[in-house]
Parts: sequence; C-alpha cells; structure tokens
Amino acid sequence: MGCTTILVGKRASYDGSTIVARNDDDGNGTFTEKRFAVVLPKDQPRTYTSVNGHLEIELPANPMRYTSIPNALPEKDGIWAAAGINEANVGMTATETITSNDRVLAADPLVVYQKAQGDPGTDGYKSEVAGGIGEEDIPTICLPYIKSAREGVRLLGSYLERYGTYEMNGIAFHDADEIWWLETVGGHHWIARRVPDDCYVAASNQQGIDRFDLDDALGAGKDFLCSADLADFMDQNNLDLTMRSDNGVGYDGERPHVFNPRLAFGTNSDSDHIYNTPRTWSIQRHLNPHACTWDGPAADLTPESDDIPWCRIPEHKLTIQDVKYALSDHYKSTPYDPYGYEDTPDLRHHYRPIGINRTDVVTATQIRGTGPKEYAAVQWFGFFSNVYNAFVPQFVHVDAVPDYFTNTGSDISCDNLYWTSRIIGCLSDPIHKHVIADIERYQENVFAQTQRVLREATLNQTPCAGANDEIATVVKKLTDELLATVLHASSMHMLNSFARSDH
Repeated sequence: MGCTTILVGKRASYDGSTIVARNDDDGNGTFTEKRFAVVLPKDQPRTYTSVNGHLEIELPANPMRYTSIPNALPEKDGIWAAAGINEANVGMTATETITSNDRVLAADPLVVYQKAQGDPGTDGYKSEVAGGIGEEDIPTICLPYIKSAREGVRLLGSYLERYGTYEMNGIAFHDADEIWWLETVGGHHWIARRVPDDCYVAASNQQGIDRFDLDDALGAGKDFLCSADLADFMDQNNLDLTMRSDNGVGYDGERPHVFNPRLAFGTNSDSDHIYNTPRTWSIQRHLNPHACTWDGPAADLTPESDDIPWCRIPEHKLTIQDVKYALSDHYKSTPYDPYGYEDTPDLRHHYRPIGINRTDVVTATQIRGTGPKEYAAVQWFGFFSNVYNAFVPQFVHVDAVPDYFTNTGSDISCDNLYWTSRIIGCLSDPIHKHVIADIERYQENVFAQTQRVLREATLNQTPCAGANDEIATVVKKLTDELLATVLHASSMHMLNSFARSDH
C-alpha cells in the first residue's frame, strides 16, 4: 500500500507527547471501508489465521484491550487493524510499505503463500505452503501483548525471524518515552532505530533509515536493534556498500560497523523519484523551510534527491494540526500542485501527492507521559481524502466507541463518518477552489471544538466514554453542515446549469 508516515519525538512535540501518524492508502482504483473500534480481551483471537498468507499463529492467552481501525468488511481481505493504542498506553502503526533491492531478495526471498497443486493422494500433489506475516496481521498479533515500544520491536522481530514476511514494511511502535521504527529486510531480517527525542521522521514507501550502528544493535541496543544474524547476513552477501579508506574507516569518518541501510538494503529507482522521495521532500520543506534551499535550479534538495535525511529537528515544536496538514499535502505553493495553476497540467500531476484520493484512513496515536493514564493517550483519525476530511480525537481507555465512528458497512449512509467523509471528498474535488474555504473552516472547527472536549474532560476527569460521545455529536453536526454546503455548491456548478431562470 502507498502510505505516508510521520513520527514526532517527545521533545519535538508541542505537549511532550510522542506522536505516530500515518495515511493508510489503498492501491490505485481501490477504496476500502474503514471504521474505528475497540477490541476487548474476550474478542481477541487465541489462534490467528491470516486471510492473505493462510498462516496460523498461536497467540498468548493474556491480551490487553486495544483500539484499532480495521476494515469494515474483514471477511473480504482480513482485519488490517492499521493503528491503535493498548491499555498499557503503547501504540503502533502498521504498515508503511517499503522496498528492498534485488541483492537482498536474492539472499533472503520473501515468504509468499503457495496454493495447493493437484488433488490429495494423486501423483504430483503439492500441499499448500503458508506465507509469512504482513500488514494485514501485524497490529493484531503484536499490539495486545506489549508494554513498551521496545518490547513491540522485539516481539515483531521474533515473528519475522520465525515466520518471515511476504512484503517489505516499516512499522512504528511508541510509548510515552520512545518511538521505534522497524524496517523489514528481505524475508526474515529486520532493523530498527529509535527516533531521537527532538526529531521528527517522514517516511514514504522507501527504506528510510540512513545510518545504522551494528555494534549498538547487537550489543547494548540503546538506539538500534536488529535480527541476531544481520552482520553475518550482510557479510556473506556483500550488502554493505560503504566506501572505506585504507585503515578500514569510512570516508565520512564512521566506524566499520556503521553503515547506510538505504544503500545496503533499499532502492533508488526512477519510480522512487516519482512516487516516494517527493513526499518526504515536501514534508521536510514544510516543517524545515529554512534548513536549505528547496526550490529552483540551485536547490540543495529536490523532490528526486536520494539523500534527504531520515530525521530532522523541526524549526518549531510540532502540533497535531501540523501533522494533519503535512499528511494532507498536495505540493501547495509548488508547480506540482494538482489543484494549482502554475506550469503545465503534466507537471501538476508529475509527482504522487501525500493527500491523495485513495486514502482509506489517516490516524495518529498520541501518548503523553504526564497526567492520569486514562487521559494521557488519544487516537486521532479521519476517513477518505485528507484534503477534505477532519482529524477526530477519541480517548482510548474505553470499552466501546460511538456508533457514528464504528458502524461503517457496505451500504452508503450518512449515519457514519466514513461514508459522509467520502461523499464530501468526491463532491468537493471537482469544485476545489469554490469549497476549499468551507472545508478549511470545517477542519478548524472540528479541531477547536473537539480539543475543548478533550481539555475539559482531562481537567475535570470526567468519564472518557462520555467525552467521546460528546465529540461524536459535535463531529456529526459539523460534518452534516459541511455536506449540505458542498452539495449546494456542487449542484450550482453542474455543466447543465444556466444563469437565466423564469422568476
């Protein structure tokens, strides 16, 4: 899936929280209905069977309650829980699809499901071979069982080493103190790096980590972790492409066991330069506008640069609004804006935007280290295209969520946020310039009114479920009002309109 992820360390955020956010985007031409949900321990499977990989995993017997944003119709393709926070205030998002190069995949192939061939008992019969784990499975088999971000990395790493994976993915885990970013390497190997507390990370469907310390990963594990045999795997397959001087030290001064995973494991193809790197460039251009020259013939970094840093210290502390804005970006104020007027139509559609039509859900998990536990963790979400949706918060320490956020079905209905948001987006896009001011007012009102509810509930320590219900009431009212506005505007701009009437 073509997703975009933003990670914000606790010293880089406005309130000292760790923030993990991601656009869950579908493949071209595909739209998957999503809903917000709470999974209670009694509803967590003890034997998990994946739909895509046909893999069966026995899970521990003591799951915790957790939130998720699963597919509304799991019988079609599986659960795909996307992101959530458990009752220990540990969050995760899975996954950001990434890439590994052919050298890695030749040495450690993906574990792909193979159908049975022939009939049992006949000559040439081959039984079914299960695939590894993937995006469909990862939150469900990890989130209910971890009590820290680091523990999440270790648990997922053990699953990858045991079962393998059928796809390349980046996965984030966080608690109130740390954020860890794990990237798969081939079918069974993985690396993980802790996000510096004063930095943010923007990831866009590529192997992103640009510096890795094997000594730390295989030793103290302070800032880096990896699969146990990674050093041998790299040596045996000549994967480290770092240039070394005669004394064995890299030309950049790094020790021999410090290397660049992008060069070792990743890709920098022509398609990356159209689909992936421009999104990272755009986010960093927005959050660090003065860090370098971003535009023009003298630009230090361009949308197609392969050396955009994995993490940066932002120029100011980042808010939830900053995160949502960045994940809604469509190259505003550049020649590449599909809603813009600069240059040619081809250039305006040259790069893949972050705020795209096929986002199923945008979500952010936010965890603070201060205050009562029940109010320290909030999950934000919005459905369909981010250009037109709003970010909605919910406290996570509840046993159920409001019906308006969870009753998504296959039937189109304005009784839930998913379908209403999708209708608004589709009506608004063809008349973007006529309704974008109304969209922005709606987004600001949702932010302001729902954050007021969060703030008052936290100060007064009122029940989280009641606050969530109040938020649902506010969001439904504002969303219904916006639907009426864009429906009228869309009706006025039909091609068969005519200015003269018979009054």
